[in-house]
Formats: sequence, C-alpha cells, structure tokens
Amino acid sequence: MTVSGTKTFELDVAEYIEEAFERCGIEVRTGYDQRTARRSLNLLLAEWSNRGLNQWTIAQESILVTPDLGVSYPMSSTTIDILSVVCRMEQGLDTTNQTDYSVDRISRDYYLNIPNKLVQARPSQYFLNRQINPVLYVWPKPDKPYTIVLDKLVRMDDARAGVNTLEIPFRFYPCLAAGLAYYLAMKRSPERVQLLKAVYEEEFDRAMSEDRDRAALQLTPSRDFYRVV
Repeated sequence: MTVSGTKTFELDVAEYIEEAFERCGIEVRTGYDQRTARRSLNLLLAEWSNRGLNQWTIAQESILVTPDLGVSYPMSSTTIDILSVVCRMEQGLDTTNQTDYSVDRISRDYYLNIPNKLVQARPSQYFLNRQINPVLYVWPKPDKPYTIVLDKLVRMDDARAGVNTLEIPFRFYPCLAAGLAYYLAMKRSPERVQLLKAVYEEEFDRAMSEDRDRAALQLTPSRDFYRVV
C-alpha cells in the first residue's frame, strides 16, 4: 500500500463554498452566490466567538502600566475577552529574575463601587470594559511601572477572497463546512435546514470536545466569608 506522505490538505474559501452548496443540493453559479456565501461564512466565524473558548485564538500580550498612564488601558478592537492576567515584577535590569502575581477579575459593578480608584500599589484586580474597542482597568493604580501579561481571545481573520485559507486547525474543517451549509440552507434550501443544523451541531460538539484544555482541574475553596467565632 502506498500512502501520499503528505499532511497538507487545506480548503480555501472557494472550496468551502462549493462544499456547502453541494450539501444544500445546489451549485455555485453566479458571483452573487460567492458573495452571499462569504457573508454567511463571516457570520459563522462571529458565531463561534459566542460559543466558547477556541484554543487557537488565544494570544498573549504585555502591557506596561505606569502611574502616569493611570488606571485605563485601551485594547485592540480584535480583543474578544481576557482569560487571565498576571502582574510581572522583575529585579532591576535582570529580566531572568522575575515574579508573576495573579491579578483577579472583577465585575463592572464591583469596580464602580471601589471607593478610591486612585489609591496606588501593585495592581491586583482588573475589569475589562467590553465595548467595541475594549478598555482594561486595573486597580490599585500602579505606584511604579509594572508589566501586565494577559492571555486574551482575539478575532479570527475574515473570509475574503476565494483563494484565501481560513485561520482554523484542520480538526475544525468538517465543522466549518457543516456550519456554512446550514447557514446557506436557511437562504437557499429550507427543506434541508433541520438536517444540516443537526449535522452542524454534532460536528461542532465533537470539535469542541477535542479542543478542550486537558490540564488537571484543581478547585480551591474561597475563605473570604469564613469567620472564627
């Protein structure tokens, strides 16, 4: 038996569109067919951002916070959410000797009710104002320069030209094709909507189960409300 010896299979945007139309029982015939399919594909990618954690869209960023810059720091418009934050302290100019301190997330209401937002110390809490252009707020206000290191979810690249490939791992290829077929069926093949939706949900659940973090789960009880009598 002779195998290919390659592991490079990847669909471009045009091929995803062809596959989705075929699952709907129709063919791509006009430029408008391509355009409406690309629009549905971009909407599908936006929907994935609402469905949970996509491991390949996690990016790490470092932000310098200083007393002069205050408590608010604009984030890029591609930021969807922040997963975790640490405050990194280095010993002088020695970047090999550093200590990371956890920075806890707080809610909008909690941040609003902090009496003195300008008290200065090492930042230990943060609030992400999730606007179209998100803004990161830290508290306390930095008393000296610190490096904030954060893991964040970012948007995937848009589906534009037909020759473009998409920013997804290969294990999500079946899910993307199934999802696009379902979206197109709502416009072109309503009689197949229920079937294609079921296939899409099954493919998505299977892909997300594979994409999970396999680290051991550790739970630590909070002692905030314990009181010794």
